[in-house]
Amino acid sequence: MSICVKKISITDTGCECVVNAANEHLMQGGGVCGFIFRAAGAAELQEACYEIGHCPTGQAVITPGFELCDYIIHAVGPIYNGGQYHEAELLQSCYLKALDLAREYNVRSIAFPLISAGIYGYPLREACDIAISSCYRWLEENDYDVDIVFAVIDDEIFRLADAACSDGGAHSGSH
Repeated sequence: MSICVKKISITDTGCECVVNAANEHLMQGGGVCGFIFRAAGAAELQEACYEIGHCPTGQAVITPGFELCDYIIHAVGPIYNGGQYHEAELLQSCYLKALDLAREYNVRSIAFPLISAGIYGYPLREACDIAISSCYRWLEENDYDVDIVFAVIDDEIFRLADAACSDGGAHSGSH
């Protein structure tokens, strides 16, 4: 059981499960979402998402991983709007729900992007702190052995996430 940050594309982690930073309609998007769809097989993955239909902000759903991995968990993060609309709680919920699904499907390795930090505008430091602290909290509260990888390609995000990971998410527990 571990949490680490790697400077790698989420599609190259080799994990059993990849988490997609999804939108509520589970439609293929740009950024990380687009990379995941293309690597998995966009048509097949979109069809699986159509069958589910919708996922509310703060929640997660699971599909097969097709050509990419065993499973893809689609976690819908909040659009950042200043922080006064429960964005931190919703973002934390994404990570916790994704890990609950990973346990339910007996996943032993899972790769996360930094959810909501792209076009959804979440401030990077806060997004990193919430991501890492949520995963540490989940591991502390659940007797389940899973390796968690945060896959990032941006230098600044790597630095922030690695720092948050190094201190065990300790300074972000107030979120």
